[in-house]
Amino acid sequence: MTNKESLQRHLLQLDNRGYKAYKDIQGNYDFYEFTLIIDYVQGDPFASPSKFRVIVPPNIAQIPREVFNSRSREIALRDYLTRQFDRAAHSISSKRGTGKSGMIAVTRFGQEVLERTSAFIISSNTSDIEDLGGVELRFAVGLPASGRSILGRQAAEMLCEDIPEIVSKSLKYSHLNAAECRRHVETVEDADWLRQQLAEKGLVAFVAEGSILPRRSGVDNSPLLNNAVAFQSPPSLKVEFNCPNRGLISGMGIPAGITLIVGGGYHGKSTLLRAIELGVYNRIPGDGREFVVTNPAAVKIRAEDGRSVAGVDISPFINHLPQGRDTAQFYTENASGSTSQAANIIEALELVASSKEDLVPVLLVDEDTAATNFMIRDRRMQELIAKDKEPITPFIDKVRELYADYGVSTILVMGGSGDYFDVADTVIAMENFQAYNVTAKAKEIAKNYSISRAAEGGENFGEITSRVPLPASLDPSRGRRDVRVKVRDVDELAFGTEDIDLGAVEQIVDSGQLRAIAAAMVYAKQQYMDGKRTLSEIIDLVMADIDAQGMDILSPFPEGDFAMFRRFELAAAINRLRSLSVVAK
Repeated sequence: MTNKESLQRHLLQLDNRGYKAYKDIQGNYDFYEFTLIIDYVQGDPFASPSKFRVIVPPNIAQIPREVFNSRSREIALRDYLTRQFDRAAHSISSKRGTGKSGMIAVTRFGQEVLERTSAFIISSNTSDIEDLGGVELRFAVGLPASGRSILGRQAAEMLCEDIPEIVSKSLKYSHLNAAECRRHVETVEDADWLRQQLAEKGLVAFVAEGSILPRRSGVDNSPLLNNAVAFQSPPSLKVEFNCPNRGLISGMGIPAGITLIVGGGYHGKSTLLRAIELGVYNRIPGDGREFVVTNPAAVKIRAEDGRSVAGVDISPFINHLPQGRDTAQFYTENASGSTSQAANIIEALELVASSKEDLVPVLLVDEDTAATNFMIRDRRMQELIAKDKEPITPFIDKVRELYADYGVSTILVMGGSGDYFDVADTVIAMENFQAYNVTAKAKEIAKNYSISRAAEGGENFGEITSRVPLPASLDPSRGRRDVRVKVRDVDELAFGTEDIDLGAVEQIVDSGQLRAIAAAMVYAKQQYMDGKRTLSEIIDLVMADIDAQGMDILSPFPEGDFAMFRRFELAAAINRLRSLSVVAK
């Protein structure tokens, strides 16, 4: 292994040469306190940046085991160190030439704490430092150029001066804010613990008192600090937990069953649902929703006009279409609002119905993004259009059966129809971002103002049919060996020759998740799609492999870091492939 001085001399010798000569620096370098590894060198200053790693051994990083001695703490620590490295890089590195020249960065961060491939903790195998940890951190570097000529002196400054300073500031525990680091890992550990307690208490979500739910704007997910109202639980829904680190915490527990969130416009109904929807993830300290936690199988459901649907059995909701179209294996490349919402529900149920994992989904629905004709058919419309002329069985007539037959709870924002009072178990009213339990009042209103509508859902929800994806239909490379994937923000994925629109899959929160999902689709096709396994079985196997071997199994050198995703979002991407073909199991 060559050393820092050798790399520095080499870079100075490359000055003014053609950019491709940078390829010569690929390799490992001893920087005495850490090892610098250059895994990939970009071929052009405008291309994807070069891929670097640093490995700081335990005797140098000296991270105490107490901050990574559980799975929750380790993931949180990796997130914390990645954020510290990225912050130090932004303050130290500078623009140095053409294109991405001078850039040192890891990723773009949001409020969520996600398992990433950007950082790993290294445990010591030496007895005298066995209680200390080291770190491997992966990052991107834009090697400096003027036009397409190497700026060797600037490159030497970046790699041999800036990177050591960044490492020293962010990856040596003695240079970090120990109290801030501890708070980061303890917050995540407590949130994970709370989420694990929900089922035992008969809850599907918990919203801690004092939470700040409103966000600054639709494009800024940080908390609204000015004039924000701290959340308080209705006394009748208040529950308490004794967390491992922070101790006693109280808040609103949302019980299993059918829950309505009602209230006037702009009073916080959708804000509460959005916080619950993202409660499947942990958040950084100071987010305001650190202790809003949700059943990990909660899925946001919405209408999605124009999406493709491949062989989904939507017959529990839609039947007897004109021209005798089959809804037991429904195909379309341009779904309506009602058919897309039906497909989204069935796909979520299908994913867990035949899974080996012990998962019971919770459906999260907001009337603002739902198809009206899918949600309700009132008495007057029933009188005008007879049931044998209406293919759609509305959600109001299936939500109760869904819970009775499959244990699937629903949390529904509904400000426009009181018909749901009849089927609700809990009704929460939002007023000025405060919650009130109005269940008794809603039930009294339902009793006094009978709607006399006829139930149209039958006695049972219906069967959930598993589908087997055909391998040939998931071939974005069209027979070529390499599959090209490209991620655009968090809502679009170019998969081979096909663009997948994931804008309506609202629980994808990070572009790293989308990169990992794309790689997982390729991995699933190569490893497990055999024309016999169901989609649920395939995703079980992929998730099991990741759990056992990490996300690097998907691709050792991705275009940017990977962030952990859920099975529901992986399935959503596969289900939206317009080329997808399936057969019923």
